[in-house]
Amino acid sequence: MNQQVCDRRLEVELLAITPDPERVIEQAGRTCYLSFDRIEEDSHQAFIRRLIKMGHESPLEHACATFRIRNCSRAMTHQLVRHRLMSVSQQSQRYVDEDEFAYVVPESLPAEYADDFHQDMRTIQQMYRKWRDRGLRKEDARFVLPNACTSEIVVSANFREWRHIFKLRTSAKAQWEIRDACRAMLSILADRAGACFDDILPEK
Repeated sequence: MNQQVCDRRLEVELLAITPDPERVIEQAGRTCYLSFDRIEEDSHQAFIRRLIKMGHESPLEHACATFRIRNCSRAMTHQLVRHRLMSVSQQSQRYVDEDEFAYVVPESLPAEYADDFHQDMRTIQQMYRKWRDRGLRKEDARFVLPNACTSEIVVSANFREWRHIFKLRTSAKAQWEIRDACRAMLSILADRAGACFDDILPEK
């Protein structure tokens, strides 16, 4: 059995987004005021920024985005799935055999302790295989697996919820891995729907 350090960087991919999301949001928002006569070719961005400034963000719930995140640890996904207004599909340790699991090494790990960390991962791999060989199902053998195990997850949320997530998780106080993932997702959405996200500035 070969232990696999995750040597690829965390990967974020946009799978789907509401077509023309800012115009959808403008249509929804103007319904509240019956101000359709004010819709112009380029009115949507100023209108959305005004909604956000007023704190009237419910129209942003009419646009959604779905991302796939790869090469991340389960320590990171455990944080991400705590956001309630999000749909999640994640690689299952109940059905996927983890006897050759890859793992993420914490950025803060001092170089002089790297060998110890890798040895610990090899030991856990041996423990997992031992219990599989003794007849435990994957769903029970997984109890010995570390949060460092890599995972793959697909997450969907509306724009209002993404704003909430990004405000929390791009903070300098957020854990480094989820911060990197959320900064990548924020960058993608800011390119697609700037008026909805360009007021969120990640902390350095």
